[in-house]
Amino acid sequence: MGYIVGTAVGVNDVKILVVDDHALVREGLSHVLQGLMPDEATEVLQAPNCATAFDLVNAHADLDLVLLDYHLPDMNGLAALTVLGKEHPELPVVILSGLANPSIMQRVLAQGAVGFITKSCLSEDLLQALRLVLSGEIYSAPEFVQAYPVEHPLVTTGPPVFTPRQEEVLHLLLDGCSNREISDKLCLSDETIKNHITSILRNFGVTTRTQAALEANRWGYGKPA
Repeated sequence: MGYIVGTAVGVNDVKILVVDDHALVREGLSHVLQGLMPDEATEVLQAPNCATAFDLVNAHADLDLVLLDYHLPDMNGLAALTVLGKEHPELPVVILSGLANPSIMQRVLAQGAVGFITKSCLSEDLLQALRLVLSGEIYSAPEFVQAYPVEHPLVTTGPPVFTPRQEEVLHLLLDGCSNREISDKLCLSDETIKNHITSILRNFGVTTRTQAALEANRWGYGKPA
């Protein structure tokens, strides 16, 4: 069973799924997340395990972010990332861990997570990190970055070929537009945009928007003239 907390949301508001097996942690995060976007409402969905989380992700195509505990009773973070990466590659996932473990950080970021945050961080640090990933960047605890740089292997061996519509989506993605903004600009459904972004990620051989942007730059894709 999933849970939803937060205020009623509008077209441009934020929807986040919190996955943690401790109810107090979920409720605490749901309260903290209300301060994420001062000018926008935040709707928070809650799941106590991965099975419920997958159902909620499938039921809510407009999710903006998943905040996923690494240690869950039915599946660990790496396994859950694999499932979400295959079924919803356009959906950003941030791993939350009770352990400040740089090895776990390296593995989850290489697996496609857009952030790794420890539960010992302050609330404002958490919010700043989530604002960063919602803008399309990758976040990891600053104390880990210099000592343990993360390498994302590039598997693309040649320049991918896109349809004209996919190129339009790619240019807007490179401009930092969210799925919702791309949908509005191109007058297409959210699901259509997600399908295009899935194809773009697959063609680049990557799992996140940030990696796609790096690949786009590598192959000379830029803003239209």
